[in-house]
Amino acid sequence: MIISASRRTDIPAFYADWFMNRVREGFFYRVNPFNSRQVTGFSLKREDVDAICFWTKNPRPLMPHLAELDRRGLNYYFQFTLNPYEATFEPHLPPLGERIAAFRELAGRIGPERVIWRYDPVILTGITPVEWHLEQAARLAGLLEGATRRLMFSFYDFYGRGEGRLSKTLHGSNIVLEDIAAPAHRDSLERIACGFQSITNRYALEIYTCCEEVDLLKFGIRQGACIDGDLLTRLFGIGAVAKDKNQRTGCNCAESADMGSYNSCPFRCSYCYANFNERMIEENLKKHDPHSPALVGRYEGDIEIRTDLKRRRNTKEQDLF
Repeated sequence: MIISASRRTDIPAFYADWFMNRVREGFFYRVNPFNSRQVTGFSLKREDVDAICFWTKNPRPLMPHLAELDRRGLNYYFQFTLNPYEATFEPHLPPLGERIAAFRELAGRIGPERVIWRYDPVILTGITPVEWHLEQAARLAGLLEGATRRLMFSFYDFYGRGEGRLSKTLHGSNIVLEDIAAPAHRDSLERIACGFQSITNRYALEIYTCCEEVDLLKFGIRQGACIDGDLLTRLFGIGAVAKDKNQRTGCNCAESADMGSYNSCPFRCSYCYANFNERMIEENLKKHDPHSPALVGRYEGDIEIRTDLKRRRNTKEQDLF
């Protein structure tokens, strides 16, 4: 079983103590975001967990615990989102220099092949045009040289709650948000793709898109998977893992159990699809108990602890969007 920690919130940055408590007790609860009375337990025992994929913008709170994860024999790697955006888009992140230093330190600790660089999402506006993205990506690639082997990127999606939050943030700012996936901006999309491919060639990085249906093979860019079965095999010798049918169209990720909860990330990035209700964010942060089996709230009674993913979820992640 693969554990995703987490698409829904930044567990390494804000919930490292809770995560380690769950590892020590050997299980966690996941609450259905559409039905809070539907709670499922998952094992975190070494014999049941093939690997853990951490998603983060700041791994430092978790880094002191990596030695314990190693002692317990748990396999893990990081999807590390490192963007160059200003506070309009990422209002509560540590300074960029500190995040670059954390990225390099983490890679030095566990190896560059286990720290995936995410430039995600690519947001096209009047203050972040194509040329800006290419300049910033090249600068970051130089600063990360030797600390990663792969770049994943995606274009900002105009869908659902994520679009509403970003549009609200930009309202009255004179910053115009452009849909890079629209036919009118195809040239901009291809210039970014061509430029990113050139940058990754220069620094000997693999390059993949994340959850993009657009075909960029003519630029040498393949559609990737964040929870990548081939990568898991290469890193940890894990056998074939089924594709996760509960993700959005275009997602190629292997099946996993996600530990997180929506509306629980204090970073509050304005483009984030997983945070879509400010009131719920505040309520969920108050409900967090580092000793609870669930990230948000407490649940009593007998709950079956699953050790595999043979019984699929009834509600798809994509339904949220």
